[in-house]
Amino acid sequence: MLDVFFSVDVEVWCDGWDNLDEKFPEAFRRYVYGPTAHGDYALPYTLRVLEDHGLTGVFFVEPLFSTRFGSQPLQEIVGLLREGKQEIQLHLHPEWVDESIEPLLENIEGKRQHLRYYTRSEQEILVAAGKRLIAEAGGGECAAFRAGSFGFNRDTLTALVANGIRFDSSYNATIFGLDSGVGPGQVLVDAFECDGICEYPMTVYDDGTALRHAQLTACSHREMEGLLWQALETGRRSFMILSHNFELLNTTRDRPDDVVVSRFRQLCAFLDRNRDSFNLRGFEGLTPDLATLQPAPLKSPVWKTAMRMMEQAGRRRFR
Repeated sequence: MLDVFFSVDVEVWCDGWDNLDEKFPEAFRRYVYGPTAHGDYALPYTLRVLEDHGLTGVFFVEPLFSTRFGSQPLQEIVGLLREGKQEIQLHLHPEWVDESIEPLLENIEGKRQHLRYYTRSEQEILVAAGKRLIAEAGGGECAAFRAGSFGFNRDTLTALVANGIRFDSSYNATIFGLDSGVGPGQVLVDAFECDGICEYPMTVYDDGTALRHAQLTACSHREMEGLLWQALETGRRSFMILSHNFELLNTTRDRPDDVVVSRFRQLCAFLDRNRDSFNLRGFEGLTPDLATLQPAPLKSPVWKTAMRMMEQAGRRRFR
């Protein structure tokens, strides 16, 4: 049995940093609900498909935006997830730090995009603030964390320990993982322990051209299904899939991306059919099963890569 995590990073963006207060209401509607002529294709659709299959995802919710716009929008997101019986964990995008009405840190001028650009003590403060905001919005006590854009470093793990958070899922070997200071000189692809934190890294794979992470918008269903079976057969401890609340929409957020919607529906049906092999779960109540040795990244055959590239080309009509 392989533990599989369908993780969704929940974020709201105003497509720029000018006129934020004017743009936020419409941005919130597009990013959280995703209204289209065919229905709502952001969180409501994701939650409905998971519910139809009796599946539980992990929703890493970004709360710092609420320090600019108030608690009600964050409470609305948390309410949707609670109603959908999904797990809520913590996600931080520090781009919001300098936009907060009440300063989160002293002497902040301008943006520092990634959490790794902050000192250890600053990271502790920001993690504490995020955890408190989630709790106050009704999301409970977060036990797991993911840094925005995977932009973490080893200080982040210390900050999590200081805030009583046991699990992290910020390590991504395709982005910042290799120079994070965690496991120097290694490509880490399966669950491991570091500095008192149980790290559940993004699942990555070699597609014959590059190392990619397992994300709905970047990985075809043929690839995903094959990788899941390969991970099970080779004794992996975990398989981490990435999505976002707005990922089932096209880039202008005005209609569904039918290719990604199909991938999501096929993935949920596959996991539902194969419950005896794949345990889709969250971090609540998780007893860590950590790898003693790190395996090599999974591999997907080049023909599947070629098929995905053709499929991705077809997606352009949804942009």
